[in-house]
Amino acid sequence: MNPAQLLAHFDRISEAPNAVLRLRRFVLDLAVRGKLVEQDPNDEPASELLKHIQAEKAQLVKKGIFQEQKPLAPIKEEETDFDLPKGWKWVRMADVIKLWNGYAFQSGDFQAKGVPVIRIGDLQGGDVVLSSAVCVPEAIANSVGPEVWIPPGALLIAMSGATTGKVAINRTGVRLLLNQRVGRIEVFLMSIDFIRIFLDTIVARNLSISFGTAIPNLSAKQINETVVPFPPLAEQHRIVAKVDELMALCDRLEAAQAKKENRRDRLVAASLNRLNNGTDAQSFFEHARFHLSHLPRLTTRPAHIQQLRQTLLNLAVRGQLVHQDPNDEPASELLKRIQAEKTHLIKEGKMKPQQPLPDLSDEDRPFSLPKSWAWVRLDYLAEKITDGEHLSPQKTATGMPLLTATHVTAKGVTLNNPQFVSIEDGHKCRQRCDPRRGDILICSRGTIGRCAVVNTDETFCLMGSVILVRFPEQCTPAYINYFLSTDRAQLQMGGMSGATAVHALYLKDIRLCPVAVPPLAEQHRIVAKVDELMTLCDELGARISNTTAARRQLLEANLHEALFGRPELNQEAPHAR
Repeated sequence: MNPAQLLAHFDRISEAPNAVLRLRRFVLDLAVRGKLVEQDPNDEPASELLKHIQAEKAQLVKKGIFQEQKPLAPIKEEETDFDLPKGWKWVRMADVIKLWNGYAFQSGDFQAKGVPVIRIGDLQGGDVVLSSAVCVPEAIANSVGPEVWIPPGALLIAMSGATTGKVAINRTGVRLLLNQRVGRIEVFLMSIDFIRIFLDTIVARNLSISFGTAIPNLSAKQINETVVPFPPLAEQHRIVAKVDELMALCDRLEAAQAKKENRRDRLVAASLNRLNNGTDAQSFFEHARFHLSHLPRLTTRPAHIQQLRQTLLNLAVRGQLVHQDPNDEPASELLKRIQAEKTHLIKEGKMKPQQPLPDLSDEDRPFSLPKSWAWVRLDYLAEKITDGEHLSPQKTATGMPLLTATHVTAKGVTLNNPQFVSIEDGHKCRQRCDPRRGDILICSRGTIGRCAVVNTDETFCLMGSVILVRFPEQCTPAYINYFLSTDRAQLQMGGMSGATAVHALYLKDIRLCPVAVPPLAEQHRIVAKVDELMTLCDELGARISNTTAARRQLLEANLHEALFGRPELNQEAPHAR
C-alpha cells in the first residue's frame, strides 16, 4: 500500500486509537522523507540552495549582524536513517537557520501595560497567545538588542518546561520581545513553514530519544547539531502546500469522527435511559431487547461498558432484572429476623446497641419498589459499621498485612503488595476493625465509594481509608455490595456531590444510606444474574480491547508499509510517535 492508497482508504483504520493524530504525524513523516509530493528534475538542487544560504550568512557576518559560525562536525552515516530523494541533501540545522536566545528580563520590570514579553507559557497550540503575557516599559524594551525583538511571522520554540520543543508562530501583528527560555528561529532563503515541519518531526524525535518523555531543557547546541533532510526550495513550497491540504483533511476526519462518536454516545445514553426508566414490564423488555440486539454496535468504548454495568446494577436494585416470585417470603419478614438476630447478638455482648435511626422520608426513597421489597437504612441491616486504624502503625518487613483503599478493587479485595505491621500491632488494629470473609469494604479515601466483598480467610488489618460493614447471617453481602455500587447509593453515601469536590466518606452518612431490600431468595437470584451479566461485560470489554489492539496493529502496519514498502506488525514507524 503506497501513501496515496493509505490516505484513500483511511476509513478502514480510522477507529484505531488516536488514528487521526497518527495520520497527522504520518503526513509530516512523509513530508520530511520526500514521499509526500513528486520531485521535479527542473528544481534547483538543495546543494545549490545551501551555497546561496552560506553566501548570505557570510554577508551578514561581514555586516556584524551576527558572529561567524564555528565549523560543524561532518555528518556521519549513522546519523542518517533513510535514503534521500535525488536533489535533497543532509544538513545540520545550523547550516540553514540562526537560533536567537531570549533575554533575561527582570521579573520586577514586568507590568500590565507596555511591550509584551513572550514566555514559554505564551506558546500555545502553535501560536503566540497574548492573553497571559506580561509587559515591560518602552524604555526597557528600547534598551535591548534587535535579536530580542520578535518580527511578524517569526518561529519560536520553547527551550524548557513542560512544553520543551513546542513551536509557535507570531501571528499577533503586535511588537513583541523574546524572554529567556524561548528561542527565535531565523531562516535563510527557505520556507519557515518547512523548518517548522523539521521541528515537529525529526527534532522532536531526537529530543524524546535523548530525554525520554520528560525534556527538562533544550539547548541551542542540540538544535544546531540536529541532522535534517534538506529539499530544493521549490519542493519545500510544494510540500508545505500539500501538508496544509492534508491537515485540513485531517480536520474534517476528526470532526466526522467526533460527530459519529457523539451520535453513538447519545444513542447509548438514550437506550440506557429507557432501560432505567421503563414505566412497565412490557416496555422494559422491549427496550432491553433493543439494547441487547444492538449491543456490539452500542458498546465500542470502555466508557460504554461502564455505563452498561451501572444500568445493570440500577435495574437489579429496582427489581427489574429478575422476575418476582409470589411464593418468596417478603422482605418485611426478613427484616424481622434480622432484628431478632441483632438483638440476640447484643444480649451476648457480640454487638453494641445501636442508636435509633431517623425515619425514611419520600426523598430517601428515590424510586418505587416491587410489592415484596422494603426500604431501610444500611445501619438497620448492619451488625457493624466502622473504619480502620487512624494512626499509622510502625511498618515491618513481614507480619500482618495492612491494607488501604488501593487494595479495594472492582474485582474484590486484593492482598497484592501490602505493607506489613507486627503481629502485635496488627491485633491491636483489629480490636476495633476486624475484617473477615463476607464483610463489605468501602473506600473512604482514594477512589471514594468503591466497594468490595472480602473473599479471603487470611487475617489482615485496615487503615482508616477503608470502612467496614458487617451483616448478620440473614443478609446477602453480595447483593448489598451491588446496591452500594450504584450511582444512587454513592450519592446517598456522599461519594458523589455534583460539581462539589468530595474528599472523603463519613461513617454517619454510610449508616444512614437507604437500601432497597428484596426477599432473601430474590437477593440470591439477583446476585446470580448480575454475576452472569458482569461476566458478559468483562467479555465485551476484552473484545473491545482486542478490537482496539487489532485496529492499532493494522494502522501501524499500513503506516510502516507506506513508509518502507513492507508491513511489520507491532513495530512503530520511526518519527511517527
